[in-house]
Amino acid sequence: MTTLTTTAARTLTEDYATLRTAVGAYRVQAPLVRLTGDERLTLLDRLLAKSADFVEPETVREVLALNADGSPFALLLHFELADESWLLPRTHVTADALRAHFETVGVPAGAHVEVEPEGWGASAFEGPTAWSAATGFLDYDISGLPLHGIAASELPGEPAALAHLARVGTTGEYGYLLLTNAPDTAHEAVLAAVAAQGGAPVGPEALARVQAEAGMGVFGSGFGGLTVNRADLSWLVDWNRIGEFHGSDDLVAPGAGETKLAAVAAPAGAGFTAGTPVTVAGRTVGTVLWQAPSANPEEELLLAVLDSPFGVPGLDLAVRDDQDADRPVRTVTLPRVVARSLTMKIA
Repeated sequence: MTTLTTTAARTLTEDYATLRTAVGAYRVQAPLVRLTGDERLTLLDRLLAKSADFVEPETVREVLALNADGSPFALLLHFELADESWLLPRTHVTADALRAHFETVGVPAGAHVEVEPEGWGASAFEGPTAWSAATGFLDYDISGLPLHGIAASELPGEPAALAHLARVGTTGEYGYLLLTNAPDTAHEAVLAAVAAQGGAPVGPEALARVQAEAGMGVFGSGFGGLTVNRADLSWLVDWNRIGEFHGSDDLVAPGAGETKLAAVAAPAGAGFTAGTPVTVAGRTVGTVLWQAPSANPEEELLLAVLDSPFGVPGLDLAVRDDQDADRPVRTVTLPRVVARSLTMKIA
């Protein structure tokens, strides 16, 4: 395994290698939301595009919230604990925007919403050896925590602290998230556990690149003004509940032949601007939405909005780069990189 740099002068490529070959840690910066009260599940049903009726306690899932006009508001993680629920945005949204959104949705009298509850925070660590770093946070075998499961955890030196370890990630590698009311202590413990496995802290750019390669590029790009269908988020909508959740009245069920988001690979070192046309034989068939950070030296990875049928994988297209030169690009499947975690079992 490559020796990984652990100094402050780490490069983007080194951070990328850490996430792909070992384990990288980062502090979660998105604003947390805590929901309590007997009517909190009623609020979740009103807020989210999937029902909370059959969500099991001590589990986590990815969910979608909409604006009033049916456009995507945020992708979030929903943590369901014994007597409270937590939400954590995966796409960029501010605490003020969350507060305003809850006011628009309407909070039932039997539910209570806290945006950025005082004293709480989260740290995450991901990579093929992340499970080894997680072993010290449980008092039983780490293999007993299933994907999307949550377990009570103890923090070193903080026996009275509340902490919940969730097996959930964003990179296609093993991933864990520690939600706690002692975030500074928790993060120091995470950094120590990660360092013991040959890992290191990683920055947001390398994380965004690995997320994009895993099919989660919207986390970094945002929605770019796209509809639910064009952003390829229809799978997060319960289409049998139209009219029952905020923003659903204006949703249109997905159909064949639609313009959609697609992944596009380009030559390494090329830079592209959002909004640049994507062409084939001189004909415009889409536009660039976002270029992932250039952390993988093998190629550049773009998200583009492409007309049907040009979003299918394996098509040769062209985009004019930042140097005003036509570059060959190709539509590709996701995940783009085979995760090492697929062949590295939890021991």
